[in-house]
Amino acid sequence: MWDDAFPSFLIGLREGLEAGLIVSILIATLVRADAKSRLPQVWTGVLAAIALALSFGAVLTFTAANLSATAQEAFGGVLSVIAVAFVTAMVFWMRRSARTFSGEIRDKVTGALGMGAGVLMLTSFLAVGREGLETALFLWTTARAAGESAGPLTGAGIGLVLAAALCWGLYRRVLRINLTKFFTATGAVLIVIAAGVLGYGLRDLQEGGILPGQTAYAFDLSGSVDAGSWYSTLIQGVFNLMPTMTWLQVVGYVGYLAVVMPLFVRGVKAKTPEPTPAHTELSEPTPSSPRHRPVWVVPVAVVAVPAVVAGLVVAFSRPKPASSETVAVSETECGKGFTAPDTGRQTFQMHNTGDKTAEVYLIDPATNAVYGEVEGLAPGTTRDLVATVAGGSYAWRCVPTGAKAVTSATVHVSGGGGAVKAVVPVSENDLAAPLKAYKVYVDQGLATLETQTRQLGADIAGNHLAKARTDWLTAHRTYSSLGAAYGTFEDFDQKINGRADGLAGGVENKDFAGFHRIEYGLWHGQSAGELKAPAQQLAAAVVGLRKAFPTQDFDPGDLPLRAHEILENALQFELTGDTDEGSGTNLATVDSNLAGTRELLTVLKPLLTKESPKLLPGVDADIARLQKLLDSAHQGGSWTPVEQLNGTAKAQLDGATGQLLEDLAPVPDLLEIRKSA
Repeated sequence: MWDDAFPSFLIGLREGLEAGLIVSILIATLVRADAKSRLPQVWTGVLAAIALALSFGAVLTFTAANLSATAQEAFGGVLSVIAVAFVTAMVFWMRRSARTFSGEIRDKVTGALGMGAGVLMLTSFLAVGREGLETALFLWTTARAAGESAGPLTGAGIGLVLAAALCWGLYRRVLRINLTKFFTATGAVLIVIAAGVLGYGLRDLQEGGILPGQTAYAFDLSGSVDAGSWYSTLIQGVFNLMPTMTWLQVVGYVGYLAVVMPLFVRGVKAKTPEPTPAHTELSEPTPSSPRHRPVWVVPVAVVAVPAVVAGLVVAFSRPKPASSETVAVSETECGKGFTAPDTGRQTFQMHNTGDKTAEVYLIDPATNAVYGEVEGLAPGTTRDLVATVAGGSYAWRCVPTGAKAVTSATVHVSGGGGAVKAVVPVSENDLAAPLKAYKVYVDQGLATLETQTRQLGADIAGNHLAKARTDWLTAHRTYSSLGAAYGTFEDFDQKINGRADGLAGGVENKDFAGFHRIEYGLWHGQSAGELKAPAQQLAAAVVGLRKAFPTQDFDPGDLPLRAHEILENALQFELTGDTDEGSGTNLATVDSNLAGTRELLTVLKPLLTKESPKLLPGVDADIARLQKLLDSAHQGGSWTPVEQLNGTAKAQLDGATGQLLEDLAPVPDLLEIRKSA
């Protein structure tokens, strides 16, 4: 949290000190001019400025929350760029003005004293309001970059409190601060931070579709940098430098620093008069104007107006109120109660009036595209389904468990409403070709595996145990590359690749069989005689599987599910070393799992490209990253055991696998088979 808090702490301290100095000078000028009765006018302007800043922050937060994900990225990117512009201007202005700061404010107050309460109020409002708006904008952008608000808000709060304490000390003449040096030092740091905010904003604009180059990476260090380490977290939180950055981000970051920092430093080095010490800045003002009793209705109004305006902006920016329409779900009443809804974001109350648990989908009956769904709706229960509605045709598809799907009558919605994202479901027929291709791949793999396990048995029978270790790994890697078909192998998988976990006696149990049983014996000094029977059992199981596979029930819906499950198992069992029985070849197994995943994605590529064109390029980059890490652990024909990996290498492997799994997670939903009416 503290790495995210530092940029906000610095901006809170700088802006708070700047605004606080203004208020201190205003108050001191009035006090020394014997015009204390005018102080409420100053505080009224200050409170109005604070109210405006808070209201501005609320508008940014709540209006952004009501946008789509893409629009939020674009909105945040634009405001990040604006924030960088404001902060840059503020840094240069303060560097230039620190030497004459108090004189300028004192002159404004002197002039305002003779022009009435409104002018003095406006003077304090404008003097503080700019800092407040800059703080709100920069704080919002840093919180968005951090992905959380606790750290930035804490940092800003500490900065503001410290600034208030410093201003009090200056006012009471108990502190001496060289303001020119202070604002120069903090200005240089803020320029570096602003460069990071600019880079983050450019990335948001790319993800929002406003700027190109979203996948044009200048560098990708995610495979060699542990994103969860303290130093990585600190750099990302303070400077917004990420392990993976696009060319546009890098050019923006470096270009901003290359232009702004030299200009700032050159201005600092320019010869200027020595600044007046802070404690002497508050000199005597001109005489005050006559006293006036404050009108308290004005302070209330100037504080309330920004809040009311912000509330109206937020209210009008929110989506239309959700519908409270109740829709029946059952075999006989599917869609009962459904009428043409308004456009916009709607909430439908789905009530199961039947006697079977059901799934229900809001669809376009012409294309079967799905706009929203509820699964596992039990009899007699009600759940909300939230969907965005635009002009077009809509119907409900109810799928009771064990029964035929039913589609409701179609309703037509008039009007616009913009483009609405929908998922076009695939059918078993769509997956028929990928399934056929993958079956051919598995069948060829099993044929190869049969030959390899026979050779392994021959090695053991001939007491060639060193060769058997090499041939064991070759055969086990072949089997490990068939992961998407494991669910169809039935009991054969336990016979071929079963583990000792859960067996009474563990590796000594007579039911412990297959590759891991032989692995244990080969790497724990067992004789060829002890391993002969397990090798024969393994070869027989492979032969049985190869004969049975063509007739086994391979559900086409398993293909999308296995896209991420293969590597989930690798992360759980192989990268933890849980399945190692002595060979230390878990990473070789992961390598084969990755090859199997790559083959599965190859047969699914036409469908995935159609459903989500941007998914596979990212997945391919993830696969290449993980492959590179695995290759680095494979030297001279041997693999580094998992337990011998150093902390950085292990974290990199886990991180790359986790990222790949995250990017593969949408595949089952994208290619889910839904029943048709």
